[in-house]
Amino acid sequence: MESPTSNAERTRSPWAWVPSLYFAQGIPNIVVTGVSVVMLKRLGLENAQIAFYSSILGLPWVLKPLWSPIVQRFGTRRAWTVAMQLLVAIGLGGAAATLPLESWVTYLMAMLAFVALASATHDVAADGLYLLALSSHEQAWFVGIRSTAFRLAVITGSGVLVMLAGSLESSTGLPTVPIHASAVDKAASAILFAPIADRLQASGQAGIVVLNDRVELSLGNQKLEDVEALAMQVRRWNVEHGFYNASLEDKKKAADAPPPTGFVAGLEAWIKERFGPPKPDPNALARAGDAAPVLMKLANPVPPGEELVVQFGLSKGDPGFKVIEGERFVITAKNCDEPFAAVIQVEDKLDQPSEAEFEIRSGNITLAWMTALGIAAAVFGGLCLYHYVVLPRPAGDVPVIGGEDNAAIGFLEPFISFFRKPRILALLAFLLLYRLPEAQLMKLASPFLIDSREKGGLALTTGELGFVYGTVGIAMLTLGGIVGGMAAAKGGLKRWLWPMALAIHLPNIAILLLALIQPDNHWVITAAIGIEQFGYGFGFTAYMLYCIYIARGEHQTVHYALCTGFMALGMLIPGMWSGWLQGLIGYQNFFIWVMLCTIPSFASVAFIPLDGDFGKKKREEAA
Repeated sequence: MESPTSNAERTRSPWAWVPSLYFAQGIPNIVVTGVSVVMLKRLGLENAQIAFYSSILGLPWVLKPLWSPIVQRFGTRRAWTVAMQLLVAIGLGGAAATLPLESWVTYLMAMLAFVALASATHDVAADGLYLLALSSHEQAWFVGIRSTAFRLAVITGSGVLVMLAGSLESSTGLPTVPIHASAVDKAASAILFAPIADRLQASGQAGIVVLNDRVELSLGNQKLEDVEALAMQVRRWNVEHGFYNASLEDKKKAADAPPPTGFVAGLEAWIKERFGPPKPDPNALARAGDAAPVLMKLANPVPPGEELVVQFGLSKGDPGFKVIEGERFVITAKNCDEPFAAVIQVEDKLDQPSEAEFEIRSGNITLAWMTALGIAAAVFGGLCLYHYVVLPRPAGDVPVIGGEDNAAIGFLEPFISFFRKPRILALLAFLLLYRLPEAQLMKLASPFLIDSREKGGLALTTGELGFVYGTVGIAMLTLGGIVGGMAAAKGGLKRWLWPMALAIHLPNIAILLLALIQPDNHWVITAAIGIEQFGYGFGFTAYMLYCIYIARGEHQTVHYALCTGFMALGMLIPGMWSGWLQGLIGYQNFFIWVMLCTIPSFASVAFIPLDGDFGKKKREEAA
């Protein structure tokens, strides 16, 4: 039980704790739902796994209204807030500790779920403390401050933390090795794979040695069976020598297994047939573009217990060049004396001389992300100690104890009254569908920016992603939110509802254009991401204001928690299937699908009730 305090302590300046409290609210949220997407991609998981796991981890924010009355009835909001911050710090540290383990995926998901549960509970307690400690005037004044602090946490997580991990990846790795590939007008020669380590001996050289850093391919076609045989030889060599991790090996084995049957398999086949990437001409199945192996070897040994992740992919040039085998290798003390290989190919439709450049990148990705998560845990531990000292103790922050006979009724009444609201179906449709396109886009945006160009991505490094999406993108998101808030305060939500609905969805065209064009210029990519994020920040203002509109009246705190819970549900369900769908139809068609999903989103806006003056500044001042 907390000791009595003076009135001066209870009325501590909100500037001392409101910004830091909502900064603390944003860090675990972005780490679990955003940074984890980048981390899992860099650690070798597939897009479908990433989208599914990161969506499931958002479930506590969906379900938090269910236990919000517990936070209100037992203990103080201040005590819950500090306790949950301590648990988040422990969870982040535990997540870092799982990465070197053999079954790291299972343990990591468990620790991130623990962080998500503690963070969702922290949100309930922190919002309750905010409402109890501040007057209605102060609540209105600091709503913009708390929003800015939350977005600053998003920048710190998805920008600074990702850039830190990217920097650590580079500093723990070896110098980048360029491989120049060209397609010339000459007769195709026989393609051979001879992985002899002696051919790659490095006398006093450090780094990664390659047999030939200039690969010349023919514009003439090879026999398809010869190209497939080469890819199979390289795959078997890499798997037998442990250069592919277990998940990739399982994937390759599954590729040789009998095709699956059943409803899901039939649905996947139908989607691929109707909407998947175009298939080769059946009359040209016996022909394929020229291909060649790229043989690589580590010049220096890897210390026992450590590993080096090497990635090979197209960095710039003609996208008609691609990697058909060998994109990610794990080098350990057991296999560092052996060469590893990739296969590059030029498309058979290319009929003019062309060039491209591939890159060999390396780094201790596990160590990089362990360090990043460890730093996040330490920072959060510091925030916990700070808030233990500075958080106010408002007089109203006491447990709500009711009679046993009324306990069940008191617990259920806020939920019952919410679903009795007029036109509740229209309200629920808006809460679930307004962000339907963005729910899918945000799960695949980072993988799209990281994936190799031959897979339809833009091949950014982790550090480049942190700058483009996590720093510039979040800065534009924040600016869009500020502009949206100013507009709604001046003209009211009803006046700006449709402009904001258009703003949140139409800029997604910029991402579609990136997928269609695949530009090399990083400033073009940055500009497209900035436009999309500004539109999202501007349009999201309408969503948050309408949640406040729905929650007005009795039980405002629980009703607002229900609104945000449905908001999280509307992000979780589409996010779960997004990676699976993208894997079937490719990035280009997936982003076209995202644009089609704006139709139900716009329809949900058309049917919601809204007072004409809601959100105007003069109405807030009158209150």
